[in-house]
This record gives sequence, C-alpha cells and structure tokens, in this order.
Amino acid sequence: MSTFSIFLVLITIVCFLLIVVIMVQNPKGGGLSSTLGGSTQMGGVQKTTDFLDKSTWTLATILIALVLLSSLSFTGTLSDTDSKIIDNTETAAPAPVQNVPANPAK
Repeated sequence: MSTFSIFLVLITIVCFLLIVVIMVQNPKGGGLSSTLGGSTQMGGVQKTTDFLDKSTWTLATILIALVLLSSLSFTGTLSDTDSKIIDNTETAAPAPVQNVPANPAK
C-alpha cells in the first residue's frame, strides 16, 4: 500500500468524523430559526458546545494538513505523461500550399 493510499484512507476518516461533528452541533442562531423561533437556550450545556467547536476546528486543520501532505507524497504514477490524449509523436509541418492559377493558360 502506497503512502498516497494511506493518506487517502486517513482523509476519508477525518471527513467522516468532521461530518458527524458538524451534524451533532446545534445551530448558533441567525437565519430564520432565530427570528421565528420561540425560546432559546441561554445556558444549556456549554462544555459540550466548546468541545464540538474545538473538535470541528481541529478536524478541519488535520484535514488541510493531510491534503497538503498527500500532495507531497503523490509520486505521479497516474499523471498525464503517458496519456493517450497527449500525443508524444512529432508531426511534420504541412507542406506550404503553392499558388496555382485557377485557369491555367493554354
């Protein structure tokens, strides 16, 4: 297993965890829910909110670091150097067109 594959698995895990942490959070207000809503929690569980907020930023930072490190570990074996789209053969320039009169003199 290459290092790029390991980074790909780690990025997938971090993305899944980031999605879970974001989905667990309560909206912090704003938008239509705070305008039309009735009661808001004034105290609530503050430590849980702090933990979810810090874990969101931590996972986002880890995700950015993993993406940057995976780009450094990419060897380029799947790059476009051997692509069928890019033609590596040299083609000669077309021969210049000679001006031939339309009605040659007879």
